[in-house]
Formats: sequence, structure tokens, C-alpha cells
Amino acid sequence: MREERLFERLQTWEKEPSRRGKEDPRRIVDSVLRHLQRILNTKQGNVPIAEDYGVPDFTDFLNSFPDSLREIEKTIRLAIQKYEPRLTAVRVSFIPQEEDPLSLRFQIIARLSTESKTQVFIETIVDSDGKIDIRG
Repeated sequence: MREERLFERLQTWEKEPSRRGKEDPRRIVDSVLRHLQRILNTKQGNVPIAEDYGVPDFTDFLNSFPDSLREIEKTIRLAIQKYEPRLTAVRVSFIPQEEDPLSLRFQIIARLSTESKTQVFIETIVDSDGKIDIRG
């Protein structure tokens, strides 16, 4: 059951005792997506135990847009590498879009650090308020 974070495992053990010790790749991905949603929507400086947990306010980057795109990609990648150890070989790429010029779309490609080394594709959308939506 290493696919889930500690509190998720405790809840699962209580609700589904027969699942103990079984690894489910879909549960791993779902858990990672939930955790990435938390990481990327937490502004740095808001978590007392780790001042660098989360990401800076992306609306600050918009003053130097589009020059700041590489910096945003790097910031997202470093946050994932540091705070989501279940993902390895993380790559973040900007995806240009014309239908909604007020949001930024990024693709995250990574591998699960499980025995299967499954590759995952995650799409993030940063809206005009700086909120990040994650789809995987």
C-alpha cells in the first residue's frame, strides 16, 4: 500500500482491510494528483514547517510574461521533485493555447517511483487568479 500517503493508508486500512499489502497503480496516480493539487495551490511561506513548500504566486510572474515561462516551468518542476518523491524524471513544459489567453497550461511528464516505473502525463492549468487545476 505504498501508493498512498500515510493518512490515506490509515483511512483505507479502516475502510478496506482486505487491501492491505496490495499495490494498485491507479490509486498511486490518484494519490499523486491529490498531493500535487495541494503542493501547487499552496503559496510558499504559508506552511510554517517548510517555508519553501508550494510555489510562489504566479501572478507575480505575469509582469515579465512571456519571458517568465521558463522560470514557472522550473519552479513547478523543483516543487514536485522536492515534495512528491513518488515521481521521478519530472519534466514540465508550457503548452501554448489561444482559446483562453488568461490561463497558462503546462504538461508534466514523470515516472512513478514504483517497480513498474509507469510514465504519467499530467496537465495543469493556471488561471488568471493563480489557482492551479490538475488533470491526469
